Amino acid sequence: MSPVWDVIIVGAGPAGSTLARTVAAAGYSVLMLEKDRDIGMPVRCGEAVSDTSLRELVDVDPRWIASTIRRFRLIAPDGNMVEPDLGGHGYVLERRIFDYDLARLASEAGAVVRTKSYVDALVPGEDGFAGVRVKGNNGATIERARIIVGADGVESRVGRWAGLRTETRLRDMECCAQMTLSNIPVEDDACDFYFGQSVAPMGYLWVFPKGRNTANVGLGISGMAAKKRSPLSYLQDFVARTYPQAGILTTVAGGVPCAATLESVVSRNVVLVGDAAHQVNPVSGGGITSGMRAARLAGEAVIAALRENSPQRLGDYQRQWDKGYGAKHRMYYRIKEAVHGYSDETLNRIAAGVLALKPEKRTIWGVFRVALTRNPALIWDMVRVFGLTSFDDDA
Repeated sequence: MSPVWDVIIVGAGPAGSTLARTVAAAGYSVLMLEKDRDIGMPVRCGEAVSDTSLRELVDVDPRWIASTIRRFRLIAPDGNMVEPDLGGHGYVLERRIFDYDLARLASEAGAVVRTKSYVDALVPGEDGFAGVRVKGNNGATIERARIIVGADGVESRVGRWAGLRTETRLRDMECCAQMTLSNIPVEDDACDFYFGQSVAPMGYLWVFPKGRNTANVGLGISGMAAKKRSPLSYLQDFVARTYPQAGILTTVAGGVPCAATLESVVSRNVVLVGDAAHQVNPVSGGGITSGMRAARLAGEAVIAALRENSPQRLGDYQRQWDKGYGAKHRMYYRIKEAVHGYSDETLNRIAAGVLALKPEKRTIWGVFRVALTRNPALIWDMVRVFGLTSFDDDA
């Protein structure tokens, strides 16, 4: 009979690997299962993170960084360009190396990592679930565990099997397509964001540089818009119009849950983290560091539950998330709901309004303040949640 692992983690993305490393470093046995052949492949995101967020979670290895970003530009439908002060810097990562290294760090902490291991069911137990069924090179096997973690991405099957509601409303599902392009003119320290109905309806298009005249060029549009026209079609039009000389190195597509965090991310001895728990930033669609933060919180709760042999302690994760990052995510979701359907005329007006600000006021929060002029209550809620103090002056 196979051993009983303390924890089985399904999915070896940044959230899964962070949780694996956290729990294994505390001396508990961890098995992390990845369905794909290679960790970090295929890459299905823009790969952008902020320096501050990343350094909170892991020592940054220069090998992970394709470009250091010090500027970003917002391009309105009429072509007006706003370049707000970032107040810091960020990176475009090499996710293939980044994800691989996070899994390696988990392994070095003591976790066992297996690829080509497809989990197709939870195994019922007396009080919760006793393990998972895994299809691998040697057929189907049962791996048993005290706690199971679903880090298995959008519309998590682990969560669904555990009885959690993991579905995403169509309007909250961003349908994305991305190409990695070569031989294009890009500035290595600047990310560009394009808005407008003809470019990315109910979403945005990004150009994230990766050095050597190469960039991730992609877009995400609401599922409502994708019903009428595919995101890949919008992307192909933009690329043909803007970068006709480009070489297309990769093309990927997928969905991102730009929704509020699931109402419940814990069910008996099952925990969800990352995209599986809908912990992606609903405004930006970024989920790398938010998933890693959640994984660290979940890891601490898992350790407490194992130490005290009390699955009830897993509820600490839900409470800590709701109290801290979860509150910010709820605010981000309200912001997204407020701006989601803005017309091209409104977007043009916002760009003109930001450009009318004094240069020192053209910050991220200056952009939000102009964008939410007609929703002052939301602005003050942002001040309360984010602890801002810069909304008390005018342009």
